Amino acid sequence: MPLPKPPATKAALLTPTDFEAQAAPRTDKKSLKPSAAAAEPAAASLELYDGAAQVSAPTAKPARPPGGGMPVKTPTLAAEPKARVRKPRSEGPPKLFVLDTNVLMHDPMSLFRFDEHDVFLPMITLEELDGHKKGMSEVARNARQVSRDLDALAGGEGKLDPKEGIALAKTGHKDAGGKLFFQTQLLDIKLPAGLPQGKADNQILGVVQALRDQHVGRDVVLVSKDINMRVKARALGLPAEDYFNDKVLEDGDLLYTGVLALPGDFWDRHGKTMESWQQGGQTFYRISGPLVPALMVNQFVYLESPGASALYARVTEITGKTAVLKTLKDYTHAKNSVWGVTARNREQNFALNLLMDPECDFVSLSGTAGTGKTLLTLAAGLSQVLDERRYTEIIVTRVTVPVGEDIGFLPGTEEEKMGPWMGALDDNLEVLARGDGSAGEWGRAATQDLVRSKIKIKSLNFMRGRTFLNKFVLIDEAQNLTPKQMKTLITRAGPGTKIVCLGNLAQIDTPYLTEGSSGLTFAVDRFKGWPHSGHIMLARGERSRLADFASEVL
Repeated sequence: MPLPKPPATKAALLTPTDFEAQAAPRTDKKSLKPSAAAAEPAAASLELYDGAAQVSAPTAKPARPPGGGMPVKTPTLAAEPKARVRKPRSEGPPKLFVLDTNVLMHDPMSLFRFDEHDVFLPMITLEELDGHKKGMSEVARNARQVSRDLDALAGGEGKLDPKEGIALAKTGHKDAGGKLFFQTQLLDIKLPAGLPQGKADNQILGVVQALRDQHVGRDVVLVSKDINMRVKARALGLPAEDYFNDKVLEDGDLLYTGVLALPGDFWDRHGKTMESWQQGGQTFYRISGPLVPALMVNQFVYLESPGASALYARVTEITGKTAVLKTLKDYTHAKNSVWGVTARNREQNFALNLLMDPECDFVSLSGTAGTGKTLLTLAAGLSQVLDERRYTEIIVTRVTVPVGEDIGFLPGTEEEKMGPWMGALDDNLEVLARGDGSAGEWGRAATQDLVRSKIKIKSLNFMRGRTFLNKFVLIDEAQNLTPKQMKTLITRAGPGTKIVCLGNLAQIDTPYLTEGSSGLTFAVDRFKGWPHSGHIMLARGERSRLADFASEVL
């Protein structure tokens, strides 16, 4: 096709003929319309439906326009999308769960956690809720929340029919497919003579027994967090269960570790389709194969085989059926030491790679006593606050739950009151300050004062409503936090803030908190796979041979 003539003067425009010659050939708009002959079979195909049996209509061939253009497909009617019907988890009639008061005070949303099953509240449960609603404790707040939810369910237009029940999805909780029933009449309670009738627990047991007699053929189950009450119920032949919805994991051994050992034939199975490149002094591998579905972002992988160089890498990206692995910085070498601290084992090296990564906003470290959780985190925090100036200061907090008897009120300011709880912080700061032997006594004292000025100790009780900007937040003993407290702390993070949670699930001191319902377990399970978070379970103790042996045998 010849090019148009060059312009003779500045800002000259192309002529219409030159412009049309360069444009793509246009099809006639009239030729795009289907012919009448093509429209008739399409119309006829809509009527080929029998009420008894569905007959497949012959598909009309696409009509060809008279101008010789591309064939045009005749429009077909799209089938209406069917609404997804939620399948019940169990077969047969829905169960009737009788809730103890402690379940409602433990989780105020427990009313809506029973799927398609019904919930029954004895009148003594409402009485006990009313008695616990006063105060500023967590139990009192939960009792008030349950009372508001019950008021919203029982309110509204129309009269309340006790026999029909109240739909639990009425207030917008679509997952709750059952109904709520209140005790509105005196039931014929028959309990053994040895049980005092005036006790609240025994009255609830009597309600369960009476409901089982009324609803023959239907499962009536007592749900309680009280172990002794469940034992009494089973002794009387009544089915009783614990409230499991607050537990993230049934077994603590299934907790995400953040580390995956690669199989010995990794290079043989993934080497053929592997791509590799170097960037910024680190090597990247793009792999595809059977291993990719088992990987998560920011999960560490390693391959140690005798006679070959070891591979230590982190998953940085997962796209479809491919994953990108990035080799790590070796913090076991003295030249890469962090505030004078080097990693002593593989997991500590993984932890330092997470702690020193500015793109990782949330890091959780778990492990037994003496694995170096606090020391590594403090060293990484001081290095990034004083050397790299990435954060302005370190904020340390923890739950004040005593191991033994409480010693009473502590004098002084907030920081002075928190001082006795921060013995682990002082011990680790002493180790970090002792590393610089050439500074002399005056130099060490000046360094210690500078370090102290950059570390602030805050109480957990005054965190509500705060926002931390460019801070390095260290939450020690996080296994003693409830999921609600953990959410309160993590949501304090503002722009440029890093939060590190440390804990040992084998040392939970908070009453009624287990490994499955701990806030640390909750955070690890919810954050796994997020590109800006990471978790490492430290396995080997490095404190002393005595501490390592004691953690194993005691």
